[in-house]
Amino acid sequence: MRHNFELKTGAVIGVIIILMSLVSFFWVPYDYNSMNHEDRLSPPGAQHFLGTDNFGRDIFSRIMAGGRNSLVVAVCTVICSAAAGCVLGLFAGFLGGITETVILRIIDTISSFPGIVMALLMIALLEGGQFSMFIALFILFIPGFTRVMRTGAIQHKNSSFIQAEYIMGAGLFRITFIHILPNLAPSLLSAAVLGLSNAILAEAAMSYLGMGIQPPHPSWGRMLYESQAYFFSAPWYALSPGIFIIFTVVAFHLLGEGLRRAFGGQSDSIA
Repeated sequence: MRHNFELKTGAVIGVIIILMSLVSFFWVPYDYNSMNHEDRLSPPGAQHFLGTDNFGRDIFSRIMAGGRNSLVVAVCTVICSAAAGCVLGLFAGFLGGITETVILRIIDTISSFPGIVMALLMIALLEGGQFSMFIALFILFIPGFTRVMRTGAIQHKNSSFIQAEYIMGAGLFRITFIHILPNLAPSLLSAAVLGLSNAILAEAAMSYLGMGIQPPHPSWGRMLYESQAYFFSAPWYALSPGIFIIFTVVAFHLLGEGLRRAFGGQSDSIA
């Protein structure tokens, strides 16, 4: 790990962004929904670190709170998708046969839907909002984790320690979740971190299109949408959320690639 540039760089940037987002649960410089028309579109300065928006709200405070909301959605999406993908992938890879065929056909069907179409479908069925976005991202991310776990299960199911468990009379649950799953933890971890990168980007894109986190709750994607009309007159308004999105996505991508290198394995992209 001493020479793992991706891991170290991603960890440093990621820790800074995570700490900033966690601090926002307890403290922000200003009330991120407090409007002050006298300070509309003020440039960055001593009073407002990143300036203010078209309602006079402090951009840095909204960046902190928006990062918190984005990370909560991304983490919940990755955890739930990884859990579902683990179950489906382990059973598909270990059992094979008709079970594997059915699971793979379901996964292929989900993967065939473009992300934006799935998001629109969820919003139409669940009347929009943050929960609809979470359900859409949760479904979209299951195939990637399923493929990672299926590949690992196929690699390990004929190993000597698995055959020994067979002889000792171990059941399906014990073999898959007690013996195979821990051996796939490094691949799952790197895939989950890469999944965070993609989930944050997807959340920002959906919020930009008005299908994600809704006002008055701040979101980096929504801030980009609201700032586009002021790009030339107040460029800091659009650049601030855009830069934080880029740094966050790059940080988790580097961290995931760094973990993959550190473990000496390969993992599929989670998208």
